[in-house]
Amino acid sequence: MKKYLLITALLITVCVSARAQFSLGIKGGVNYSTVSADNLNSSGVAGYEVGAFARLGGGLYLQPELYLSSSGGKFNSSDNTYSGNVHFTNLNVPLLVGLKFGPKNLNFRVMGGPIYTSVLSQSNNFNQNFNAAYNDFGKYKNSTIGYQAGAGVDIGSITADLRYEGNLTDINSNFGQRQNLWALSIGFKIL
Repeated sequence: MKKYLLITALLITVCVSARAQFSLGIKGGVNYSTVSADNLNSSGVAGYEVGAFARLGGGLYLQPELYLSSSGGKFNSSDNTYSGNVHFTNLNVPLLVGLKFGPKNLNFRVMGGPIYTSVLSQSNNFNQNFNAAYNDFGKYKNSTIGYQAGAGVDIGSITADLRYEGNLTDINSNFGQRQNLWALSIGFKIL
């Protein structure tokens, strides 16, 4: 954890010392998430995300965000004896480092970095056979650490991103369950 704080402090110092630009904005979008599990087939579900972001820096920038999202997945055994689904409402806090290039009113960006996800609520629905076979399948962690990587474009004050998110920690280690998602968002810089 100390390593992450040191890297964050170093990036902020670099951005500020380079006469950093600052922008603040709102964003919203859609995502498609899956939760993989050992020995089960999984499929994805569509969700949403809505929140805010800040961007510090010029060509090299630091972008902290805070947003609410929904995610989840569906599961079934290969013979369809066991089936179920899970839905999460999350508070996400990514800290992205990016590089932007292009003319002033048309920037292309690439970014990546860690994300902390806190589960605010969860709901699941498993068939009776599933509950009998997997007693603690739906006992998920309250938070996870993951990563995001993606690309984006800024056209004036409008911003658009496409990102992939993966987990570094299992949401349920008993069954090797990990969540990943693709997200497409549109934002507007208000400052």
